[in-house]
Amino acid sequence: MMNINPQGWVANRDQRPNAGIDVSKQHLDACWGAQELRVDNDATGWDELIAKLKDAGVDLVVIEATGGYERGLVCALQGADIVVARVNPRQARDFAKSMGVLAKTDAVDARTLRDFADVLACHKDRAKYITAPVDAQRLELATLMVRRRQLVDMRVAEGNRLELASPVAARSIHSVLKTLDKQIAGIDQNVDDHLGRHFGKQRELLDSVKGVGAVTILTLTAALPELGTLGRRQISKLVGVAPLADDSGKRRGPRRIWGGRSEVRSVVYMATMSAINYNPVIKVFHSRLIAAGKPKKVAIVACMRKLLTILNAILRDQARWDAAKHVQTPKTA
Repeated sequence: MMNINPQGWVANRDQRPNAGIDVSKQHLDACWGAQELRVDNDATGWDELIAKLKDAGVDLVVIEATGGYERGLVCALQGADIVVARVNPRQARDFAKSMGVLAKTDAVDARTLRDFADVLACHKDRAKYITAPVDAQRLELATLMVRRRQLVDMRVAEGNRLELASPVAARSIHSVLKTLDKQIAGIDQNVDDHLGRHFGKQRELLDSVKGVGAVTILTLTAALPELGTLGRRQISKLVGVAPLADDSGKRRGPRRIWGGRSEVRSVVYMATMSAINYNPVIKVFHSRLIAAGKPKKVAIVACMRKLLTILNAILRDQARWDAAKHVQTPKTA
């Protein structure tokens, strides 16, 4: 049973333990209560750890995002009905510093994550920290998105080497570029087929908006599953395009954006730059901001936020783009 105290924190009367798990390529270091355990980061290790956590009646597990090494464990924990919060490593490190923990080892990190879990487990906004289960189709799409980005990065790197390359080196670079182009084309075909089979309706809705192309649709579908399920302020903060306050005492600092999902923010930026030229609603909105004296970067970020809000509403309402719904009528005196 739980109750909320006057400060808004949830008191857990059952006193169920929470756990922190430090993830590396080779092994997992877990800590719950006074218990600590190291297991291999593979299916056998996951099963052993899950059995221990379930026996202990663990309420919440906190794990750092480690670039993919945690994915299998997260899916295994969620499959065993164990609640997981996957947090940004910066957040975990900032929490450790706030607690005076300056040393950094796998065991120390696991204990710090356990303490972080104790805080999140009884927070009034606990639900927003919980990692939602990812379906297999979206996980496969995310894998394709990552691989495509890797190939594109390699192609850019090879292209940059071409300018100063000798004739012999240039022939090698052209050969590699040709191979990379074929690989990217193959990935694009796989993405197109996957979207058509599993996310056809969502692709159709997003594709109805001028400025939103194939890469944007891929990234939003794979890396922003919350699109269409959250409010406009929440989705803006999640992507990192919401202006955040920086006030202290009488000082009123400038509002800035930071944090959020960088890969999503990057494609929203590119889509916005296209929409400023070709989407009538975003184009008028951008012109009005510039005419009002807003700096160019501020105007672009505002357009990014507006475009994201429109896409969020389209998926929420399951309705195709309709410019009439998003035109702002000027206020009359």
